[in-house]
Amino acid sequence: MADNGKQHAPHRGDMTGAKALWATLANHGISTVFGYPGGAIMPVYDALTFYPEVRHVLTRHEQGAAHAAEGWAKATGEIGVCMATSGPGATNLVTGLADAMLDSVPLLAITGNVASHLMGTDAFQEADITGITLPITKHNYVVRDVEELPRIVAEAIRIARSGRPGPVLVDIPKDIQLAAFHGEIPSPHARPEAPAPSAESIERALDLLRAARKPVIMAGGGSLDASAEITALARAWDIPVITTLMGLGAFPSSDPLWLGMPGMHGSVAANRAISEADVLLGIGLRFDDRVTGRVNGFAPNAAIIHVELDAAEIGKIIRTHVPVRGDARQAALLLAEGAQPTPRPEWTAQIQEWKGRTVTPETYGAGYAVKAVVDRLRPDDILSSDVGQHQMLAAQLARFEKPRRWINSGGLGTMGFGLPAAIGAGMAEPGVRSVVIAGDGGFQMTAQELATLKMYDVRNVKICIINNSFLGMVRQWQELFHEKRYSEVWLGDSNPDFIKLADAYDVPGYRATTAEELPAAIDAWLSDPRSALLEVVVPHEHGVFPMVPAGAALYEMIETEPVKSPDLSAQMQDAAEEASEA
Repeated sequence: MADNGKQHAPHRGDMTGAKALWATLANHGISTVFGYPGGAIMPVYDALTFYPEVRHVLTRHEQGAAHAAEGWAKATGEIGVCMATSGPGATNLVTGLADAMLDSVPLLAITGNVASHLMGTDAFQEADITGITLPITKHNYVVRDVEELPRIVAEAIRIARSGRPGPVLVDIPKDIQLAAFHGEIPSPHARPEAPAPSAESIERALDLLRAARKPVIMAGGGSLDASAEITALARAWDIPVITTLMGLGAFPSSDPLWLGMPGMHGSVAANRAISEADVLLGIGLRFDDRVTGRVNGFAPNAAIIHVELDAAEIGKIIRTHVPVRGDARQAALLLAEGAQPTPRPEWTAQIQEWKGRTVTPETYGAGYAVKAVVDRLRPDDILSSDVGQHQMLAAQLARFEKPRRWINSGGLGTMGFGLPAAIGAGMAEPGVRSVVIAGDGGFQMTAQELATLKMYDVRNVKICIINNSFLGMVRQWQELFHEKRYSEVWLGDSNPDFIKLADAYDVPGYRATTAEELPAAIDAWLSDPRSALLEVVVPHEHGVFPMVPAGAALYEMIETEPVKSPDLSAQMQDAAEEASEA
């Protein structure tokens, strides 16, 4: 890696807004920033040379910087930081900010802007980035006074990390970056204490749990940092636990009480338990549509207890019988203290019958390949995914014993998320293997971040591409709900040679095309001392099941894949040949 030319920290008399920015970040323990320079943020990048304690990671696209910062934050629970210039640089962060907002990721985005006197004049590379991002950030700022810059940055970090986390954007005009700064660099804010649940709400929740005959706990992404307490709570009451897509790892998968993931591609046990439960204790989740299915068919027999920090989420989607506003950790502790476990032999037997309906992929295809990969994960390994069939398969088949080992784009469903997020997570924890499972479609959206692996000699990122030559999830819906009219989903005649692409970035590549080739290819891929890419070429037509069709209730799920349609390769190849002849 080339020398960054870092200088010694400036004297107080030489302090500018740009240098005050880096001093504030360093003072708040920010060790890594992902970004991409440009004209309107050039003074900040010049000042970076004076702050060797902050590592800047040059991604190959601003969206990659945002997702890498998300990966860092999701793996560590600490704030991720990304940076871009004005105009197109700032707007390229928008997808990452929206992703972080929906998944409650603590993120600080710093953008440069044109000089203050040019703002609003349609100057070169000007965009109203605070106006654009107002709906997709927790808060945002335009810095108008250089003396306010460090205070604003410190406040932005506090807001991003406190309460329900989220992204905060700070936009800094170029003249503010260049202006002389004479103030003090603020110390970090103490993280505010989360509100404790009220005694009344806890007692009402306990009353419901004591009377329950078919209780179930559902833990979401807001429960990750309360994993130990929720585990103790479930065991104290002997209540089965469901973990949402965002909550995977909040409860150990090896525990007999774990039922899997709920929702559109949830497990039979999870969805049936929700549909039959008489009390549902939801902790740190927002009951989004992919979890609930048809709302009036969700948990139709259950009294709902909702433990949630964000008051706006309580009762927003699902009618809540007992709202418990407060910190998940504190709520779980209080509910465990009042535990009165009751034998429920019929409910336990029914749960076991549902769990027995789990189907293991036995035919070579996407599910078979994903299982072969995730079965090789170690407990500390981080598993990231892109978005699509492979994401749902990974969520169904991977087993997590602790939180923050599963990283994916849940709320926004952002294709292209996987690779940069895995890089960010891998750089946050260099001693841990960071594995990403991607599809051939999503991988190509941010494939240029292979250059980031090369530039920084990142050695712990393992990339697996499940190549079915389709936009697989869209194809599945077109097969099931659009009479097999496969519109704009075939990639097979234009996909690159992924091994050659990896080689171009000096990333070693491995390939498997059959079940027989797969074990040796995985061995070589995982044992390579460098970051490496594995392409698994699989049949085109396999789907992801169980599946709850859009608009259906969870109890109306399709448990197993319908009879296979004819192999699509010949159909799509014929169509491609007809098009070329025409």
